[in-house]
Amino acid sequence: MSEQHAPEEHLFRPAAPVRMGANLSAQEIEQARAWFADNPEGFWEQAAKELQWNEPWHTVCDDGDPPTWFAGAKCNIVHNCLDRHVHSANRNKLALVWESEAGETRKWTYFELSREVNRLAAGLRRLGFQAGSVFVLCLPPLPETVALSLAIAKIGAVQSHVFVGYAAKVLRARIAALQAECVVCADGFARNGSVVGLKEIVDTALDSPEGDSVELTIVVPRLGIKQSLRTDRDLAYDDVLHPVHGNEPTTALDSDHILFVQYTSGTTGTPKGVVHTHGGYMVALNRTMNWVLDIKATDILWCQADLGWITGQSYALWGPLLAGSTTMLYEGHPLYPKADRIWRIVEKAGVSILYTTPTLMRMVKRYGPGFPAQHDLSALRLLAAVGEPLAPEVWLWWHEHIGQGQCPLLNTWWQTETGAIVISPLPANTLKPGSVGRPLPGIQAAVVDPEGTPVPANTTGHLVLYGSWPGFFNGLFREHDQSFAGYWSPSQKTYWTGDLARQDADGHLWILGRQDEVLNIAGHILGATEIENGLLVHPGVHEVAVVPVPDKIRGQAAKAYVVLKEPHQAGDALKTALTELVRQELGPVVRIKDIVFVETLPKTGSGKILRRALRDSPPA
Repeated sequence: MSEQHAPEEHLFRPAAPVRMGANLSAQEIEQARAWFADNPEGFWEQAAKELQWNEPWHTVCDDGDPPTWFAGAKCNIVHNCLDRHVHSANRNKLALVWESEAGETRKWTYFELSREVNRLAAGLRRLGFQAGSVFVLCLPPLPETVALSLAIAKIGAVQSHVFVGYAAKVLRARIAALQAECVVCADGFARNGSVVGLKEIVDTALDSPEGDSVELTIVVPRLGIKQSLRTDRDLAYDDVLHPVHGNEPTTALDSDHILFVQYTSGTTGTPKGVVHTHGGYMVALNRTMNWVLDIKATDILWCQADLGWITGQSYALWGPLLAGSTTMLYEGHPLYPKADRIWRIVEKAGVSILYTTPTLMRMVKRYGPGFPAQHDLSALRLLAAVGEPLAPEVWLWWHEHIGQGQCPLLNTWWQTETGAIVISPLPANTLKPGSVGRPLPGIQAAVVDPEGTPVPANTTGHLVLYGSWPGFFNGLFREHDQSFAGYWSPSQKTYWTGDLARQDADGHLWILGRQDEVLNIAGHILGATEIENGLLVHPGVHEVAVVPVPDKIRGQAAKAYVVLKEPHQAGDALKTALTELVRQELGPVVRIKDIVFVETLPKTGSGKILRRALRDSPPA
């Protein structure tokens, strides 16, 4: 892929990058890069020493395929997320703050959370569960969800969170693939003013041969929905709790013992059960909490992702607790009952770090600056985004209206497979709207052609990561023979991410979308995101998805599905204006063959635009 792009100021239009200050200076960042280049194992060993271990490792990184990190060590992430804090000055500090869509609030300190986790762990052991037992959690973001996750990990069992918005068919498939012994659910949850009966969905999933592995269902009484529990299978949450005086023992596990199985979002086909382990995952996650999110003990971090996705797992659950900070949990639609709900919560709770998605950022922008302007957002000191490419126009709007021109807005890049953030600007870096910055110290990345050869600057290619790092996934659950097929090149020690990108002359990376979303227009290779960003410059465009369509002259052309802020503006005149805008933004090579105005775009459960669905089954 050798297509050269126009100058990036022509592509993206930001007038200038924005520079911010932070505790980790630009000089210290470069020193860390040099340290890693000189001594990679020493670099990661020092990161591991920031946490507590039951027994030390004999090898920092072995020669496996892929490598195993901290071989020989014994640990448990729960000790670092909870036990050590209870025996420190964090004991009576807030671990979590929870708010429901109806406005209910609950707060647990580290001591209160520890007490609940100890009682749950004792109860689970009394029921016969142990290290290696497999749990599926189908729960909204509740304090009990956090406690159950910690209790399951505390006894060495394996867990997998499933997004509560899925139908019984999806849940049934996950249970079968995992051969789960226990399913934990709530009786229901609230969303957008409606109540969803979750236990009914779980019962439907289990009342089939695929649910035969399940021995027990634990039900959290979230809404008090009246229902009968099956005496042979169901148990109320309160009946699991077992009296404990003092601490229930935390099981010391091998560093590579499975912590959780996280399924991918499904943007490129059937979701895959990615395995993350206690030792390496907690080291990588702890490092990014400190270096990227610049976490402080006084921070309240609101990661808006559901715990059914890797972002929620890493930065709403495990990450804030590792750091001894406070995590904000919200159960409900972020724009309900009005589009200022997010800002009401930020103001009320004093949220200082907001980690969100481009999808939600576009939704907020669509409602204009009036709603955030009604609230005191001065507690915010850092903004971050993840999930899909972030348009520069959206970045600039958020920086001005949400960050008040003061908050660094970090456009992070990572995947379910990487476990934690691997590419991101750091708060002290120069920030380029739309760019994900440079690989973090300890991570090696490049943009290459299909043969793996690095391409010149500002050339579209495949994003790859070299070598390994502690957070790298440990294969696919119960699919060992196929775990790294299509991911990992053993001879080159290269991880193929599946994303297209380009790297500018300063070394900053720009993500252009998935490799199956590329367009080849008259021999010019373009990512769908590049064309979408050109259309998003128009003030009337809310969202857009671009897919390739056949063209007799150029081979392929672009077809755009556009969601407008004001649907009544749709018409031929606007189509002509948008087509001309793309020519101005990207040059005459880009041909828009058709523009279709739609009310919504298909998305995955995690909110990513599903261009594959538009390509395979376009709306009428």
